[in-house]
Amino acid sequence: MRPAPTILHLDMDAFFAAAEQAAKPSLRGKPVVVGGIGPRGVVSTASYEARVFGIRSAMPTAQARRLCPNAAYLTPRFTLYRQVSEAVMELLHALSPLVEPLSLDEAFVDLEAGGVPPETAAVRGVGEQLRRDIRSATGLTGSVGLAGAKLLAKIASEAAKPDGLVVIEPGTERELLGPMTVRTLPGVGPATAETLRRAGIHTVAETAEAGEAELVRLLGKAHGAGLYAMALGRDDRPVVAERDAKSISVEDTFEVDLTDRTRVRSEVLRLADRCVQRLRAAGRSGRTVVIKVRNYDFSTLTRSETLRGPTDDPAVIREAAARLLEMVDTTGGVRLLGVGVSGLADFTQEDLFAQVATEREAEETAKAAAAAAAEPAGGGTEPHEAEEERPRRWHPGLDVVHDEYGAGWVQGSGVGRVTVRFETPWSAPGRVRTFAVEDPALRPGEPLPLVRGGPADGQSSEPAILPKFLSPEPGEDTGSEVGKEISSR
Repeated sequence: MRPAPTILHLDMDAFFAAAEQAAKPSLRGKPVVVGGIGPRGVVSTASYEARVFGIRSAMPTAQARRLCPNAAYLTPRFTLYRQVSEAVMELLHALSPLVEPLSLDEAFVDLEAGGVPPETAAVRGVGEQLRRDIRSATGLTGSVGLAGAKLLAKIASEAAKPDGLVVIEPGTERELLGPMTVRTLPGVGPATAETLRRAGIHTVAETAEAGEAELVRLLGKAHGAGLYAMALGRDDRPVVAERDAKSISVEDTFEVDLTDRTRVRSEVLRLADRCVQRLRAAGRSGRTVVIKVRNYDFSTLTRSETLRGPTDDPAVIREAAARLLEMVDTTGGVRLLGVGVSGLADFTQEDLFAQVATEREAEETAKAAAAAAAEPAGGGTEPHEAEEERPRRWHPGLDVVHDEYGAGWVQGSGVGRVTVRFETPWSAPGRVRTFAVEDPALRPGEPLPLVRGGPADGQSSEPAILPKFLSPEPGEDTGSEVGKEISSR
């Protein structure tokens, strides 16, 4: 425990949902839910406007829709969230060399290691300036907790939400923690909490009063002793500098179990391509390819193959994933598929795969020749070859670009139509237009920066969250309900 509150904990406010509101002017101040949008989907993040209706993280999306049917239900855009996270983490690294990210939107910072004087006024000033810098750089808000220990700094940031700062002065820990539920302490999950409840222990104060010997008897030596120390406000865990990710992966849960083997294989290949995109975005390569298959009965299988060296070649990773799939029986139905790459490195060994590439090219040439020989006169490209270039579905929330109308996002789709709202992070709420899903002028887009002057934008810096809604031009259709979807689901 430090004698000064020099450990900072930052937690961005409703991060995914707030980023979507910053990117989509028509959603600001309105309920937004980010997560899986299908019948089996789960809420990842809900905006504060949506939380008023009782919507929370990890809630089934179907239940959330019943609580607030008019909210905007959006598919996550991790490319955007990662861009914003990188900007925030850069600000944290400017404060100290010791930054410990816990997720895209949460991190500990050791201000003492950054040379900040161990005085309450000094650390408070740093925290307030950080909040201003985050708003200026991203248009979003974050809550800051400051304390002499990681446990207390995290509790302080939670108390500061939303968009606030709380400092816990050393010496006030036990008074602060005492009334809180025991679930507040790290390492106390449902099972531990139930064990303590049966022993009559419900609060942090009761945990401390029980004594170390009783907690060791109930929970074991390591867990019991550690919990007793935390109940007293003792937490000597250091801030650990950022560690490299061990793997990169993607996965999808399907609304209806997949039983067609060809469809399963095509989904695995699609996931392999998405995994490579994330791998390259991180500037990494990987040596071990892993697939994950969750069956209809919730049993989960994983299969892996280690290559001869690290690669980010999509063809190599697709082939490895396809080979691994051959080892799995999917006839009963597949609920979830995933593809990942581990054994990450900062370089590739493409020369090791030259033979594989040559063999693949020869095989494809042979297949093409055989197909040409078997094709009737006047034959042409099969329809599915062109269709593979288009997205599987126009998911709500995803970025699109139209040749005539420019950048926008999918508001809903179904029955052969897709509805798009054309707006940018810096515009007024945009106009809604509907197209055929096959419209050649409409194509997937990339996230725009949330503030002017951000990546891929050369204009002057300006917060993305405007002081008020700007009105559309007279006569423009801005849509009757936010988040309303045209859907055949």
